[in-house]
Amino acid sequence: MGYQLSAVVADAELLRAQTADLDHAVLGELRQDFALLPVTPQLTQELTGSLPDFAVEEPDPERPFHLVLSPALGEVLARWSRQGPVAYLEAEFAGGAGYQSAVVWLGGSLAWGPRFDRAFDGPRPQWPLNAALTEIGVEPGAWIDPFAELGLHVERNTEGWLAHGRRRLSADYWDDLAEEWENRESADGQQPERPHPVGDWGIP
Repeated sequence: MGYQLSAVVADAELLRAQTADLDHAVLGELRQDFALLPVTPQLTQELTGSLPDFAVEEPDPERPFHLVLSPALGEVLARWSRQGPVAYLEAEFAGGAGYQSAVVWLGGSLAWGPRFDRAFDGPRPQWPLNAALTEIGVEPGAWIDPFAELGLHVERNTEGWLAHGRRRLSADYWDDLAEEWENRESADGQQPERPHPVGDWGIP
C-alpha cells in the first residue's frame, strides 16, 4: 500500500484563522493541537490565483518537491508564519521506495530547509518530515517519532485527509475504533447473553 502527502502543518488555531474565509481549505485534526491542511490544486488556485505546477522530473535535493512552490504560494505561507511556524511536508512511497521533503517558514521568512531524502540511512529524527515537525514545536511522546506522534500515519493520501477533515475525525479515530472493537469482542466472549434486566441475573 502506498503513501502520499502534500500538506501544510501548523498550530491548529493558526490554520483555522488563516483559512476561515477559504472555500477549498479542509483541516485535519492532529495531536498536540496541530492541524494538517491538504494542498490541493483547488486550494492552490484559491491562494495564489493560479493553478499549481508540478515537476516533470523525480524530486531530488535540487528540486525537492513534486509540487512547485511558486513565489506566490511561498509568500502566502511566509505571511502565515508571522503568527507561528508553518511547515510544508511532501512524501510519496510505493513498494517500500520513495522520498520525503519538508520546509519551514517562521516570522515571515524561510527558516529551515528545504530538506530532501530518499535513502533514509541517517537517524530517524533527521529524516525531513521528523526534523521539520521538531522545528515547528512537536514534542516527543509515546509514539516512535514526531510523524507518528502527530498522527500523520492515520490517512494515506490527500483524499483520505480531505475525508478525515470533513468528518471532523481526530488523529486517534482509528485507534479508538480498534479499542472499541477489542473491548466489545472481549466483553462478548466473557459475558452471557442478556435478554433480561441485570436484576434477573441475581445481581442486586
